[in-house]
Amino acid sequence: MREQQVVLKLDGNLNTGVQVTLEIWLENQRQLEIRGGLPPNFKVAACLQNHWQNYRSIGAPYRIKTEAIIYDGKINPVQACKHSAQELSDGFLAWLDASEFKRIDRQLRDRFSLNQTVRVLIRTSEPQLQKLPWHLWDWVESRQAEVAFSTPEYQNISTQSPANSRVTILAILGHSEGIDIEQDRRLLESLPNVNLVFLVEPTRREINAQLWEKSWDILFFAGHSETQGEEGKIYINPLESLTIGELKYGLKQAVQLGLKLAIFNSCDGLGLAKKLSDLHIPRMIVMREMVPDEVAQSFLKYFLASFSTGKSFTFAVRKARERLHDDFEGNFPCASWLPVIFQHPLAGSLTWEQLRKPPHKSHSKPQQISLFRWKDWKKILLVSVVITSLVLGMRSLGILQIWELKTLDALIRLKPDEPPDPRLLIVTVTEEDIQAQNPNELRGSLSDTALKQLLEKLNQYQPRVIGLNIYRPFPVQQNQQDLAKLLKQDKKLIVVCEVGDAKDNPSIPPPDEVPLQQIAFSDVPIDPDGIVRRQLLGMSPNSECNAEKSFSFQVAYHYLRGEGIQFKRTLPNTFQMGSTQFKKLEPTAGGYHQLDARGYQIMLNYRSSQAPAQTVTLSEILSDRFDPRWIQDRIILIGTTAQSINDGLLTPYSAGYSPIKSIPGVFIQAQMISQILSAVQDDRSLLWVLPKWGEALFILGFAVIGELLFIFCLTRRKHTILLSFILGSASLFCLGGIGYFSLTQGGWIPIVPSGLALILPGVIKVTVPKIIESK
Repeated sequence: MREQQVVLKLDGNLNTGVQVTLEIWLENQRQLEIRGGLPPNFKVAACLQNHWQNYRSIGAPYRIKTEAIIYDGKINPVQACKHSAQELSDGFLAWLDASEFKRIDRQLRDRFSLNQTVRVLIRTSEPQLQKLPWHLWDWVESRQAEVAFSTPEYQNISTQSPANSRVTILAILGHSEGIDIEQDRRLLESLPNVNLVFLVEPTRREINAQLWEKSWDILFFAGHSETQGEEGKIYINPLESLTIGELKYGLKQAVQLGLKLAIFNSCDGLGLAKKLSDLHIPRMIVMREMVPDEVAQSFLKYFLASFSTGKSFTFAVRKARERLHDDFEGNFPCASWLPVIFQHPLAGSLTWEQLRKPPHKSHSKPQQISLFRWKDWKKILLVSVVITSLVLGMRSLGILQIWELKTLDALIRLKPDEPPDPRLLIVTVTEEDIQAQNPNELRGSLSDTALKQLLEKLNQYQPRVIGLNIYRPFPVQQNQQDLAKLLKQDKKLIVVCEVGDAKDNPSIPPPDEVPLQQIAFSDVPIDPDGIVRRQLLGMSPNSECNAEKSFSFQVAYHYLRGEGIQFKRTLPNTFQMGSTQFKKLEPTAGGYHQLDARGYQIMLNYRSSQAPAQTVTLSEILSDRFDPRWIQDRIILIGTTAQSINDGLLTPYSAGYSPIKSIPGVFIQAQMISQILSAVQDDRSLLWVLPKWGEALFILGFAVIGELLFIFCLTRRKHTILLSFILGSASLFCLGGIGYFSLTQGGWIPIVPSGLALILPGVIKVTVPKIIESK
């Protein structure tokens, strides 16, 4: 049967309208050419953009390197994607039903019967049109057809046809962090009659050598890729990425030597396809958006199973897409929308058998390319284990603690501030507020009169909890019995005392009038460098401050109890509120060495560098300069910010100021309370650390990377010291990026030990060259 091809030339876009030219070809002869159009459709354009944004928000394990996918948890992302897909599909099909397009649609339906085999080529350079689901067009679905894309301009293909009895495949397995491309490798190895060469995380030079020096039928890539602007980029190893332009001449040479098909089983491939089309590669398969790892593996499996057993190239792609629809659309909406064909307009149909040619001469067995021999890997692993052991030894002695803590502080300062916690209001007693009080009545920062007025004012607007973070180690004066009664009877009031220690920090008792169940200690653990990075939930009391729970715990729990959330102790080292567990900090957690872990401590995940909640001053409350909604059903914290009281503490943010700035204690207590509330109610992550074996493996991984960089790359090149510095700096920058991303997810990973393990091999090779020679 003679092959027929439908060509649709599209000029324009959804916002301006599209001029459509239909061509029908039989063999290499044009049988028909007519013109029509499609009107502007802003609704479809908006649906298109909204849908692919929803698709990205699913956050599957995509084959993409960029880590910028954010899901706020407000709506099920899978359902949102399914809904936007249906909206886009409905709008797209309605657009194709426009009167300007009916002439073309009618010609196609009259000329091609149902179930007829036909190749469909859409020629457009507009990415917006390439992202539309053309395969859902009912005319395409009802025929044995598959849509392919091409650019509007093209040149004739001039290629050789090497005589091979086997299909030659160059398979590039690029950077694979977070995905499993070994499955792709196994699928390729299972193909019949193939000569396979694998390049595993290769360099640019290794790829070009294969493109220039040998002929290939198929070029295959698996790994991370993305489109930036309109240009595609593939990540060939952990340190290098390439645009198609950077392989321009090697790919042109490969086309001239007979390259017939390129498969990029990786994410976001429209930018790759555009540049590859400019190089006149006959046929390509790319993914039009981010592709989940499991979907990419299954597509390759289904496509190769059909193509290698005799189905035509386009038919095999269609069948693979349809399998994706049936297998994955439940969990990965629009999986079948992802694979897309780009081809040269003059490229005909293709089968597996057409790739095989009768042999003109014998060929040697395929050579498997490996970066290193086994004995090299043994050397790498041995040295890496030694370096890891050295670093872990230094860490166990506490040598790295200060650097790890300072690095943690730096990453915390890099995090964007979160918005103020709407559940809290902070009432600050400023220096002006202190001066405005009657000096004869003043006791500390608040006189009895001022405190009574403040509590009465707040209670008018029904707060849920009032936390008084001001020490009052003295009884209420005789003429203020109304205040004494208020302190004794107000069940929502929490007042602080201090347990202290026997050295420089004496214990401070609570007011006599406040019941024991409303007393909480305000003590916070301070690291040796004077910075607050942890918080206490509970500890043993003493006779002066007989409180077992911390101020932040008591205030947060009183608030949560109003939401029906209960507290329980599930294990000896685990508190639980609702479904959230607060695990006790161990003495060697994270970068700490022999931490004083007495009491029940957790790490403090700061909300922001500023006040973590809305603030008002004492004078503003007493003079009614506030909105009552700021108080109703909220937590009200009362504390001083006056310099004369000296209630400030250092935080990770303090070093970001010049001179170093201390933070008022009431703000730090607010950070701690907000952390508890947000963990229980908002699923905000608490700070966590890897188990010790996980940290050891993490450090070992970077020791291996350091060996790979400095032993097998830099020692074989010129300018070793300069290259060592450049690659070492780039690797450390990447490590810092990993640490920052981890911290945004609540993870404190061992950056300093890993960085040390990364650079030690290079330091040894550069500063002690005799060691290199002796190996």
